[in-house]
Amino acid sequence: MQLSLRWYGPDDPVSLKDIRQIPGVVGVVSALHEMAPGEVWSPESIDAMADQIKENGLMLTAVESLPVHEDIKLGNPSRDHYIDNYIISLKNLAASGVTTICYNFMPVFDWTRTDLARPLPDGTTSLSYNHADLARIDLSHGTRDLPGWSTAFDAPQLQKLLRAYDGVSKEMLWDHLTYFLHRVIPVAEDLGLRLGIHPDDPPWPIFGLPRIIVNGDALRRLIGIEDSPANGLSLCTGSLGALPSNDLPALVDEFSSMGRIVFMHVRNVHIDGEKSFHETAHPSASGHIDIYAIIETLVKNGFNGPLRPDHGRMIWRETGNPGYGLFDRALGAAYLNGLWEAFSSAGG
Repeated sequence: MQLSLRWYGPDDPVSLKDIRQIPGVVGVVSALHEMAPGEVWSPESIDAMADQIKENGLMLTAVESLPVHEDIKLGNPSRDHYIDNYIISLKNLAASGVTTICYNFMPVFDWTRTDLARPLPDGTTSLSYNHADLARIDLSHGTRDLPGWSTAFDAPQLQKLLRAYDGVSKEMLWDHLTYFLHRVIPVAEDLGLRLGIHPDDPPWPIFGLPRIIVNGDALRRLIGIEDSPANGLSLCTGSLGALPSNDLPALVDEFSSMGRIVFMHVRNVHIDGEKSFHETAHPSASGHIDIYAIIETLVKNGFNGPLRPDHGRMIWRETGNPGYGLFDRALGAAYLNGLWEAFSSAGG
């Protein structure tokens, strides 16, 4: 296991020097955040990012994310151009020594929350989602003020995209994902890369748009499209765990025993009701996800890829990017590292 933290580049309030001080953390997960989806990542830009990380005593353990252009998700005639660009970026990443790449296939919106600072009884704040509140979000100004880390679209761009998705069904989205994977997975396998799809977050349709990577059946269908070690999962416990019917320890056991989990995001959530949840501290007792069992299973099945504590609360009066402060993620890293050491020692 390569314990890592997500880092949003030089403008991230959490510096590489901060991250290096967290015991057990060996690397960071990052991306060329200034690049628009569909643009080619140049070798020079990739090397500059990796060198900066290395100079601070850390490794670039995974790229999160290499975005998929909306024309690919829509199946537009221009998709081959953007897939060609994607393949060039994959080749450049491989040449720079990157082996693990996270991506998602969520239409328009990336992970989405309805509140970025929900007050909790202990005085902390956390990210939360309530489906009833989603209907009250005004999209007439685009996505720039929308809670979440989606690509920013202005109002005309957003309305054009939403019209383009009108009539795109779940099966059509699966068809477009299949086309994409048939093009990129053979290349990734030849390059020694492992691609891991991130589950949809939250795992149900939002704003009338289909979402397909939501449960065990979807994960099985996904890895069946291309039977290759390059076609894997970036399994996020918080995304899948927001749907109570998802048995996370069982899913982790199934897919890690197959060697198809290439990257782990570990966070805990508290289910507040149907399609309603808030994020909590990482320990199992803090929410509804059995983090203890998940780490035990990963150790048992020999998982050796990048693993990061995911979204944290804002604690101890810290301010910064919602979900991506230093303090609570450092506590999460320490908790996960302790579990890993305990299970590894017991197994030895």
